[in-house]
Amino acid sequence: MSDNYGIMSDMASQRITVRVPAALGVRLKDRSRLIGETPSEIVRAALENYFNNGGGGRSAYDLAKAAGIIGCARAGPKDLSTNPRHFEGFGKSK
Repeated sequence: MSDNYGIMSDMASQRITVRVPAALGVRLKDRSRLIGETPSEIVRAALENYFNNGGGGRSAYDLAKAAGIIGCARAGPKDLSTNPRHFEGFGKSK
């Protein structure tokens, strides 16, 4: 039976197994006892928080912008990404 069978029995749920380092497992159990929630409740809340806050799924554009490489080429033509003449020979072996 689930560790939260009474609460989760009326919900469509899926059981997963996750391996964590021993130290993280100890921290989870300690926090569980401290706040009176099951480890499963804490993990569910952490996953909800992770996915509600973007889940680290940043786009390539967001990563490039954060790295400071968007707009860093000052000497190139302004239509470099849209003018077909700049693509002549692109991707072809020499």
